[in-house]
Amino acid sequence: MRISSDAFVDGGKIPPKFTCEGANISPALSWADVPQDAKSLVLIVDDPDAPDPVAPKTVWVHWLLYNLPADASGLAQAVEALPAGTLEGVNDWKVTGYGGPCPPIGRHRYFHKLYALNALLPDLKDPDKAQLLDAMRGHVVAEAQVMGTYQKGD
Repeated sequence: MRISSDAFVDGGKIPPKFTCEGANISPALSWADVPQDAKSLVLIVDDPDAPDPVAPKTVWVHWLLYNLPADASGLAQAVEALPAGTLEGVNDWKVTGYGGPCPPIGRHRYFHKLYALNALLPDLKDPDKAQLLDAMRGHVVAEAQVMGTYQKGD
């Protein structure tokens, strides 16, 4: 399974329009080679470098989506209408939806992780990342990621 973005290359800089210094919109994401036995997909976007990449203390969650249809091939830039059946989790700003990179100091890494599951998950009622990962346990059949970086002023 593969995931990519036309907004940035793996390991490259995320353009400011996708961050708190720009329009704070989600980048387009596309994926391919989802296993045939997948029943749903999960997308987790997080930053393991918070608050300071020199001395990280936490992983900051930017976006949680689950029960994406297994036959979906991606998400549009600035996505407003999620694919039918898709549910959202709560990011670390305590809201649903995308929250773009906004590092307080230094260059941070932002991982866009896609998981293929062999099941649909129940409605978890706005789960946080830990609750979502717990529900996914034992159901992951494939995973892929693309990582972009951002530092304020880029």
